[in-house]
Amino acid sequence: MRAPTAEEKDEVSMPETTELGLGKTTEPEVKQETRPPEPRRRTGMKRKTKVILFSVGAVVLVGLVLGGISWSKRGVVGVQTGKVVKQDLSSIVTASGEVKPPPAMFANVNAVSYGKITAVYVNEGDAVKKGQLLLKTEAIQANANVDAQQAALKTSQADAAASNAAVQSAQANLKTSQADLQTAQANLARTQEDFNRGKQLLEDQLIAQQVYDQRMSDFKVAQANLAAAQARVAQAKAQLDQATYNRDMTGARVAQARAQLVGLKDVAAKTIYLSPMDGIITSLPVHLGENVIPGVQSITGSALYQVSDLSVITAEVKVDETDIVNVKLGQPADVTIDAVPNKTFKGKVTQIGQAAIGRTSGVTSGQTGSSTEEAKDFKVVVTLDNPPPGMRPGLSSTAKITTATRQNAITIPIQALTVRMKRELEEPAKDGKGKVQAATPPVETAKEKAKEKEEIQGVFAVRNGQAIFTPVETGIMGTTDVEVLKGVQAGDEIVTGPFSVLRNLKNKAKVKVEAPGKGPGGPTS
Repeated sequence: MRAPTAEEKDEVSMPETTELGLGKTTEPEVKQETRPPEPRRRTGMKRKTKVILFSVGAVVLVGLVLGGISWSKRGVVGVQTGKVVKQDLSSIVTASGEVKPPPAMFANVNAVSYGKITAVYVNEGDAVKKGQLLLKTEAIQANANVDAQQAALKTSQADAAASNAAVQSAQANLKTSQADLQTAQANLARTQEDFNRGKQLLEDQLIAQQVYDQRMSDFKVAQANLAAAQARVAQAKAQLDQATYNRDMTGARVAQARAQLVGLKDVAAKTIYLSPMDGIITSLPVHLGENVIPGVQSITGSALYQVSDLSVITAEVKVDETDIVNVKLGQPADVTIDAVPNKTFKGKVTQIGQAAIGRTSGVTSGQTGSSTEEAKDFKVVVTLDNPPPGMRPGLSSTAKITTATRQNAITIPIQALTVRMKRELEEPAKDGKGKVQAATPPVETAKEKAKEKEEIQGVFAVRNGQAIFTPVETGIMGTTDVEVLKGVQAGDEIVTGPFSVLRNLKNKAKVKVEAPGKGPGGPTS
């Protein structure tokens, strides 16, 4: 039997310590004389066993710690929160459109006659005065028609003058005939008296038969003269009526010729285009030698030029139908123009359209006479207080109309606002063991069922680690915040997200506040 080495002696005499994760144990000393020495290879196997036991103990300890933590956080939902704060709040309606002068301060001039442009006296951007000659089209035929009609008018006027002379002659002839009639009537009266006197004298045999016969002959001649005078008067009246008729006819021809001349002059005048107002030529799509076509808006050559008075500038925007009810005349607005970056112009609402405009068709419902299901907008005109120089109609613009303001209002973020049905907030009754008691459900009326489906607007307030649904009454809505009139107070902590969690969050659920941007929260394992 060999003697133990120095290393073996040290191993046997030194106490051994083993770590098992739960503490340390010290083995008793074994005396050399009672414990025979082991071979060297068995000492190596014991060290491997110790390492395995140490690893297993560490894994068990970590598992117990993690299990305890998971058990304590079971059912906890990770959320993001914010504070209810007091601040000044404004309700703003944002709408886009384009820059335009007021309707009374710009004019689109279209062609009113066919022809070729023979002269253009202005360029786009030129300042013009009302009545200034801007453009001409060919007018050879129009001017020739005017000259011909002027000659026809002169002829008609000459005929009218001759007719007037004939009327005057007929009037004079009538007067002469009437005078002859009066003479004949006087002669008849005189001869009638002589005849009656002669008849009495003849009966008294104071005159001869020859004298009586002469008086009777004179009486008959006077009667004939009277009849002839009456006939001449009637003839003179007929001639006067004919002359008067001819005069009226020639007068009508004169009026007709004059009216035709006015029409032809108007046609000739329509070949000359003047400025309808003081302003600037903001559009001139035609050029010299181009043919113009009246009445067709979409064809080149119909629109000749546009004159605009740019002393007053408006932004004509389209407001969504859900926001138009809050827009009123006189409300302030901030207008931005794409062509003028980094500047905001003040203005106010001066006009609100009453007819809806189709978002895709671009026409009002009154123009089509029918209604469609498409989204609709309403025209709103914002007049700028101090328009910048160099504005042009058609520039893109955006108006932010302030429809309401609140000073020192209690506000919450819009995303914190949520809706729950009443039945979701009612807790079922539980027995002492925490189980839901089985009971026969009462018969519900239709009114009660509708009440259960009633939606309640509110927020989830964080109290003692729980999300408590709190109904709120809201006021105006800003860009990112909404006013709260009743339900929460300034300083209250409320759940603001994430949306995926807030959408399904239950009342009185356990919550854990997470840092913003950590990602969607959810129940922990």
